Amino acid sequence: MRTLVIGDIHGGLRALHQIIERAKVTKSDTLIFLGDYVDGWSQSPQVLDFIIDLKTNQNCICIRGNHDDLLLEWLDESKDNLLWYKHGGEATVLAYESVSVETKQQHIDFLKSLDNYYLDAQRRLFVHAGFTNMNGVDFEYFPGLFYWDRTLWETALALDTTMKSNHPFYPKRFTLYDEIYIGHTPVTRIGETTPVQKANVWNVDTGAAFKGPLTIMDVDTKEFWQSEPLNQLYFDERGRN
Repeated sequence: MRTLVIGDIHGGLRALHQIIERAKVTKSDTLIFLGDYVDGWSQSPQVLDFIIDLKTNQNCICIRGNHDDLLLEWLDESKDNLLWYKHGGEATVLAYESVSVETKQQHIDFLKSLDNYYLDAQRRLFVHAGFTNMNGVDFEYFPGLFYWDRTLWETALALDTTMKSNHPFYPKRFTLYDEIYIGHTPVTRIGETTPVQKANVWNVDTGAAFKGPLTIMDVDTKEFWQSEPLNQLYFDERGRN
């Protein structure tokens, strides 16, 4: 039995199929999705359908991403957001034109059921973006930061690698958990296309919304499997490029 973490999918169902096949996922594996199931490529509704169905016979932990929250606002409250449109939302709106009212309600229910974070028995934290409270996730004042924050990753990138964890300047956030798994900020921004570890933070968003692959990783062994770059799987689409 493995614990496998999956990065930001952004409507790329073909990539999701690929990584599940390449990782040889079985029903005994636990899948932890880090959020951002939607916005980018054309199959956002189908990604949600696939995960909803997968949850019926597989242990799946589904974390809330910022794009998932934006979709929920649009589906449930008819709340339009021009900035969302420009960052992948337009493809999602177009995809939902052929989705039934019944299926939309199933998607609303699923999006409302998403977890802000997951903390396992090994003190490993799984969260879409990050957290800001120095005492940890249980004390976060603003839940939206779980799926919008970038300061956790920025701090990890900027940290002096020679600094010991008992140094008075060492960021307290990194001492609270053994490992922290995030998505949200693609590692392609720093020229990478595979999972990146900085301090005890693992970023597994490998740029599937753009021209990178989708990644699934075994959190115990750190072995990972990837899809083809999404712009090759959806060669006639732009994604978030």
